[in-house]
Amino acid sequence: MSRKDSRINSHSRSRLTAHLVWCTKYRYQVLKGSIQERCRELLIQICDAEDVEIIKGVVGKDHIHMHIEYPPNKNISNLVKRLKGRSSRRLQEEYSEIRRRYWGRHFWAIGYGVWSTGETTEDVVNNYLEHHRTKSNEDRGNMMLE
Repeated sequence: MSRKDSRINSHSRSRLTAHLVWCTKYRYQVLKGSIQERCRELLIQICDAEDVEIIKGVVGKDHIHMHIEYPPNKNISNLVKRLKGRSSRRLQEEYSEIRRRYWGRHFWAIGYGVWSTGETTEDVVNNYLEHHRTKSNEDRGNMMLE
């Protein structure tokens, strides 16, 4: 599905987009190297399984930004719960240093930010996320999600 297309099924047509942000517990900068790459892979897999399109996204050292398009049968809070829960569980299973640092089994901080994005503000969000892609930001450890 292209970015400007609507989702069409037998009884509806929709284009629901949102900007999601959440961070690691205590803002520890643990999303680096192979952990950052694996987190990116996991988020893409989860979105694919949930029929969610990542329009743009960034995996920073201590936070996630995602601009997504999602179907109308998805509840955004349940979607974030799945993204955070599944990625947390898998990262802690696969990386012992994360398991040791987050001994309470809570990798992500409590809560998240979500903003609905319409057609007119979508470019603003994408430009904001594109800013994170620049060379200077890549040097700071940001990895694009798409």
